[in-house]
Amino acid sequence: MYKIIEDLNWRYAAKQYDPSKKLSEEQLEIIKESLRLSPSAYGLQPLKFIFIESPELREQIKPIAYNQNQVVDASHLLIFCTYKSIDENYIDSHVERVAEIRNTPEERKLMFGDFLKKNVLKIPIESQENWNVHQAYIALGQLLHTCASLRIDATPMEGFNAVELDKLLNLGAEGLKSVLLCPIGYRSTEDSYQNLKKVRRSFLDLFETR
Repeated sequence: MYKIIEDLNWRYAAKQYDPSKKLSEEQLEIIKESLRLSPSAYGLQPLKFIFIESPELREQIKPIAYNQNQVVDASHLLIFCTYKSIDENYIDSHVERVAEIRNTPEERKLMFGDFLKKNVLKIPIESQENWNVHQAYIALGQLLHTCASLRIDATPMEGFNAVELDKLLNLGAEGLKSVLLCPIGYRSTEDSYQNLKKVRRSFLDLFETR
């Protein structure tokens, strides 16, 4: 069996974490680099990833996340945030970064910037916000596979009060909103869910060739 399939069969959404086990700095750097390299539309990455290590802050977040213990027991709590909108300054910064790294000629740089502004800025703010959220889910998929390959557990969560979390972390001041929580760490030996067989729909149900 290919390692990627072994990794995906190994992972599950851990319900109980071992609070005594912590990720190393090297593991954290790998996870951060994986998130940094995650794909996004036009490479704009309208995202911010906040790692919550403070036990006190995580205790404050726990009731906001409907008292799910993973929030405080996992080695780290990762919050996926997106920008509510993309403005002209954000696009200009992205274009300059692309031009600097790729040594893009000025004419092509200007064309790229005009293209992005024409296509992105015309999107209504509400739709932009939704579009940005989609980019967070792309990054989540990359995170889950990265963690599985490192044999680190990760539990994506939508079950939390985003309005209250945004208020607690003052995300609105940065033009951000929280989208997902994802505790990462090591499963507890007492978590019975790790012994359950994985249930997925069949190949016949999921795939079609035309």
